[in-house]
Amino acid sequence: MPKVSSVIVPYATYLRVYEPLAAFPEPERSHWARYARRPDRPSYQDELRRALADLLPTPPVPVPVHESEDAFVLDVDGVICVCPWRTRLRAWQALSELSEDFPAPVLDALLPPVVRRQAAQDYERWLADNPDARPWIRTATWQVPINWFVLVSDEEREYEKGAGEPGPGGSAPVLRYRTPMVQARRRVARGLRALKDAMDEGPLIDGLVDVGRWLEEFHPRSLVELDYGGLVHALPAGELEDDHSAADVAEGIAALRRGDGEAAGAAYGRLVERWRSVRDRRSAN
Repeated sequence: MPKVSSVIVPYATYLRVYEPLAAFPEPERSHWARYARRPDRPSYQDELRRALADLLPTPPVPVPVHESEDAFVLDVDGVICVCPWRTRLRAWQALSELSEDFPAPVLDALLPPVVRRQAAQDYERWLADNPDARPWIRTATWQVPINWFVLVSDEEREYEKGAGEPGPGGSAPVLRYRTPMVQARRRVARGLRALKDAMDEGPLIDGLVDVGRWLEEFHPRSLVELDYGGLVHALPAGELEDDHSAADVAEGIAALRRGDGEAAGAAYGRLVERWRSVRDRRSAN
């Protein structure tokens, strides 16, 4: 069995916001400026491995004792932009949503009720002192939520096939989209108008409203990234290379805008068929 430090942790996808250093108050801005100069910054896999290691003790530690001081860093046209991990905050939020994903007996076996209650109480106390806290990263498992694809366009798609196995001498595939915040917000607004004109309220509209409100909390010169993350390990290379889900979503919304329900249905059908294999693997696990 591979060690926690080397195991590939799959099936999670990410929506990230990178804010320019100017968006952060001091002393946090100086911390991230120094951090950005580090040559050995950890990856999303490192964060997942640390979380996995915390679940191994008895009792497990579902939420880190201290907030992470790590971040993802990008140079956007000469401007350093930072996406703080905020692992502790995201762990609290994920813990509160677990009851929607697991039956009670399974959840109790994974995380005893006393552990969950203590974490919930800690979160309530922390939130009272930090009412405006929000994560820079959203995570989904075994899927990319459809509303995320609304934020990006097929022209922004970046695909790297990878070479061999991940690790020394090899690299994993990468599939991601990156877009300026102003573009992402504009696409949310246009998408919502088209959806509300064509259908009643529903999960797709609610999800897009939610992600739109989240984006409004960040600096207008931020960068938005949709990253397939570890999900690339659950998809055959051919399927990954041919995945143009953002194009299908854009085509479906454009069809709704011009009142072409048949074309919108065809685009949605392609999207559903493409993700069927991922759902099948999730069920098998």
